[in-house]
This record gives sequence, structure tokens and C-alpha cells, in this order.
Amino acid sequence: MTSTRSARAAATRQRILDAAHELFVSQGYRATSLRDIAAAASVSHPGLLGHFASKDDLLAEVVAQFEQDNADVFTVVVAAAEPGALMFSELAARNATTPGYLELFAALTGEASAPGHPSHERMRERYADMRALTIDALQDAVDHGVIAPDRDVEAETTRAIAGWDGLQLMAQYLPDRVDVVDMLEERESLWATPVGWRDPGEQETSAESAGPLPELVIGGPDDHDDESGYAAGRRRRSQILADAMQLFARRGYGDTSLRDIAQAVGVSKSTLLHHYPTKEALLGAVLTERDKAIRVQGETADARRAADLLRGMPSGAVHNAVDEPGLIEVYAVLSCEAVPASHPAHTYFQNRFARSMEYFTEVFRLAQLDGDLPAHRDPEREAVWLIALWDGLQYQWLYDRNAVDVAAQLRAHLEDVLPRR
Repeated sequence: MTSTRSARAAATRQRILDAAHELFVSQGYRATSLRDIAAAASVSHPGLLGHFASKDDLLAEVVAQFEQDNADVFTVVVAAAEPGALMFSELAARNATTPGYLELFAALTGEASAPGHPSHERMRERYADMRALTIDALQDAVDHGVIAPDRDVEAETTRAIAGWDGLQLMAQYLPDRVDVVDMLEERESLWATPVGWRDPGEQETSAESAGPLPELVIGGPDDHDDESGYAAGRRRRSQILADAMQLFARRGYGDTSLRDIAQAVGVSKSTLLHHYPTKEALLGAVLTERDKAIRVQGETADARRAADLLRGMPSGAVHNAVDEPGLIEVYAVLSCEAVPASHPAHTYFQNRFARSMEYFTEVFRLAQLDGDLPAHRDPEREAVWLIALWDGLQYQWLYDRNAVDVAAQLRAHLEDVLPRR
């Protein structure tokens, strides 16, 4: 009798975990309630609480199962690999066959960057473990002549993990345009060449720019500046946006209510609704405000050539980290929280990634015409990797702000991609 009850309890527990797994992937962690999970698992809410005391406990168990599966895969791949072989693309291919793995970890990477998130420490430890394993793998590849000896193993490790994270997120929004495995395979092949390598026989750098530089339009088509109304109303809206941005960065959109924001601003909920009639309208305004701040910074650049524009971009990363860390925080949390198609910001980030790809592809194309981007590098793929790398470096910085210099890593990458003659 006791064994029967234990088996029944174990089956119920697993059913709850399966339901949580599916809902965390399809709806996102923040948008899923315990009652949603209980209903999907066909148990009562009190019955669920008899197995898991909180949603945080459920998330920890779901993530632990994924991590154990990933560790098993890693062991198999390493055992079968040749000495010095690079396994990033193969591991990514295997991860892609695990239902829900990419979706959940793409979302958690940014969501858990907020220190109060239940998986923050787990993800921070995960980065430390990945870093140690990757350094060993890359050093082994250098020792066996697979990677060029002049490459900085620790720096390449930071950028490899960052690019991988960024690619996984981009692939959730643009699955037909971003192939994680293919991009990692190409990156592995490029490591075989010395830093800044180019064919000595290719064209010299042109003295004249190939053409006018394109303008980056960051936000979606509904962006607008609201300068209407009295000065007091504009100040109130600015305060609402600033406080909402802080709360979204700390708790995410799903776990922040309009009442929370009104309380932070020091106004009634009805006053808040006077300025922003829905939570979705407020979210759109927050995203517009962030992009406006990024755009203003971008307007300070005075580059005449595409390569100079690209090389100058890391200075924006310095400004963001020192003066506007909230811009990084809210982007990291919301871009990952909005992975499920049902999220109100999903289309916004989908459009944002698409526009950024088009912009950077054109900039890299012009750099190639100028002779600054070597012929063996593809402008579109360089655009994808740069966006992914920048996002991934920012995620790492949010988990350990003393260990990751985003600007320095971007500069090193661009010096490799755009070697000076």
C-alpha cells in the first residue's frame, strides 16, 4: 500500500513538473501562475503546494532536470571527440533536439539577470562552470593546433559564451534567419586563422568611402515622442516611465502591476491610467523611451567610414555601463521575457532584431567595399554575430559587473574582424 501511494505521489510530482516545463516554455516563467500549472497537471492548487511550496521551487527543479540532461550530453560528446576538437556547434545541435531547452534558457538568461530572480545565483554559477569548461576546451584546441596560437583563450571564452547566448535569443525571434549551429560552426573555423587575418592579395583599403552610412532606426513603427500637455504632465509621465523602467528591470513585466508602479511614483492608479490607459501602453512607452536614449547617444558619432562607425560603437557600451545601467537591465529582462509569442512586447523585439540585422549588414557591406572588412567574411553573418555578441556580453556583465568589460571585448572583436593595414 505504501509503495503504491509513493508511486502515485511520484507520478503526480512528475506530472506537475511536466506541466510547469511546458508552460514556462510556452508562456514564460513570469506569466505562468501556480494555478495555471495545477490546472494543466490536473491537480488542485493545494495538491500542487503539497509537492512544491512555490513557483520558484518548481523552476529550480525544471532547470535542474535540463542541466542534468545537458551534463549527460556533454559527457557523451566529449568522450567521442578527437583531441583538441571544438564541440560548440555539436553541443548546440544536441541542445536543439531537447524540447524546450533553448526556449527556457534563452528566456532565463535575461530574466534571471535581476538579482531578485529565483534563478539568479544558479545562472551565475552556470556561467562560471561554462567558463571553466570552455577555457579548458579552447586551450586544448590551441595545444593541438586547431586554434591559432595568438588568440587569447580567456577573452575568446568570454566572447564565445556571449555570442552563443545572444544567438539563442535571436533565434527565438528570427528562426528563419538565425541558425545557431551554423553560426557556431563558422566561428570555430575562424578561430583557426590568426587574429586580424586577411588574404595579402585582396584589395587595398579605399581612400574614399563606398557610400553614405545608413541610419539606424531602433524602435518599431509605432514609436512617438509625447510632448503634448502641460509641463507638469510631461514631468509626471517622465517619472512614471523612469519608475516603470526600474520595476520592469527588477521584476519583469509579468510580475509588475500598475498598482506597483503607481505606488512607486506616488500617485493613484487612476492618475497613472490617465497618462497610460493600459499596462501594454506603458510597456510600449518604456521601450520607446529606452530606444530614444540609445538613439541620442548614437547621434554623437561622427564617423565618415563604415569601419570607423563600427569601431566607435564600444564607446556607447562604456556610457551605458557607467551612466545608464538601467537601459541595459530593462533590455536584458524584457527581451528575454518577451520570447513567448503571446507576450505584448514579442513583436517589438522581433522587429528590433530584424531592423538591427538589416542595418549592420549594410554597414559591414560598405566596410567590405571600402576594403576594411576582409573578403572571406560575410557581411550578414558578421552583423548577426555582432548583435548576438553585444547582447550576450551585456547579460554576462549583469551577472558579474567586475569580471566583464563589454567595451573591451567588443573592441577586441572588431579589431579581429576589421584589421588595420
